[in-house]
Amino acid sequence: MLGCCSTYQYGDMELESVDEFMLPGCKTLNRAFGLPTLGHRDSSWKSELKMEDCFWVLLFVVLLSCLFGTLNASAGDSDPRYQVCLEQCKETGCVKDKCFQHCRFSSDGDSVDGPWYMQEPMYLQWKQWDCQSDCRYHCMLDTEKEKEVLGTGPVKYHGKWPFKRVFGIQEPVSVAFSALNLAMQFHGWLSLFIHLYYKLPLRPQNRKPYYEYSGLWFIYGLFAMNSWFWSAVFHSRDVDLTEKLDYSSAVALLGYSLIVAVLRTFNVRGEATRVMVAAPVLAFVTTHILYLNFFKLDYGLNMKVCVAMGITQLLLWAVWAGVSRHPSKWKLWAVVVGTSLAMLLEIYDFPPYQGYVDAHALWHATTIPLTYLWWSFIKDDAEFRTLDSLKKVK
Repeated sequence: MLGCCSTYQYGDMELESVDEFMLPGCKTLNRAFGLPTLGHRDSSWKSELKMEDCFWVLLFVVLLSCLFGTLNASAGDSDPRYQVCLEQCKETGCVKDKCFQHCRFSSDGDSVDGPWYMQEPMYLQWKQWDCQSDCRYHCMLDTEKEKEVLGTGPVKYHGKWPFKRVFGIQEPVSVAFSALNLAMQFHGWLSLFIHLYYKLPLRPQNRKPYYEYSGLWFIYGLFAMNSWFWSAVFHSRDVDLTEKLDYSSAVALLGYSLIVAVLRTFNVRGEATRVMVAAPVLAFVTTHILYLNFFKLDYGLNMKVCVAMGITQLLLWAVWAGVSRHPSKWKLWAVVVGTSLAMLLEIYDFPPYQGYVDAHALWHATTIPLTYLWWSFIKDDAEFRTLDSLKKVK
């Protein structure tokens, strides 16, 4: 389903004003699940819309409008103490008693720690950050300690809460939950393959599944696993490259899941029609990714694109669940409503507890059971459509 727009500004980009601390664009909007589609109703479904179905659709729309109505940008930190600390660190390579070897250079530009073969082994250097990142990190911690003594709460630095690193990992809890989401996506993808090819009947002429959307869901699983992989990498090390890979994979997943949603909910089965539906979306998403990577990483624009595609998918699935008589539509409702409620963790943000667990990390945690339920619905849909196809053959 949907992920919520993250309120982070990632990377080491210098901002010219507070106005630039905009939502960096719904990177999670795509991650959880690519919402299913609202298509033609199958012959086995009734066309009447029950009162309880109307209630759930209306409740969902109201909830969604309330959630996105509270979206706003988050401001960064400009504390004078933090700025003074940064300047001193850039000049001396130290924050109080702590110094960084990659900040110390002689006048001719050579490292004061000696030649490369006398420095730390390469297999240990993976956890090191550059001079600017270490200065920012330790100045942030030092400033927060001073503020804690004065009784003031934590604030965001460069669009992010003050996290404590673990073994060089920037946001360890978010990394762990991203890895678990990756594992759940792989489990769902593999279980669907086993369910289709080993538990459900296959077409006798070519030994392929009766389920017309199996190939689309297999590709969706690859996009989802790729997106969560780069999410884990990005939360481990926030640099320009990992930021762009994370954003690009997230937008790609969201765009592809929108295509699958339209095709499934409108029951589009003809190859020519599928191409006509997919082509404009693919062109738009590809253009947007190229724009973000090679022209400007526009957080505000990316946020609008993600919200538009995400809301469209949620509405498609919500209405489809309301009008259909699918035997597992309750799972779909659970994912749609659960995802919408989980967005509150992103919208009503709070600082990390003990420097590790913030609202964004908890959002990643909520998508784990929702992912399991989502793939369970897909398997049920495959079985439902397969049995319906067998009845028509007979």
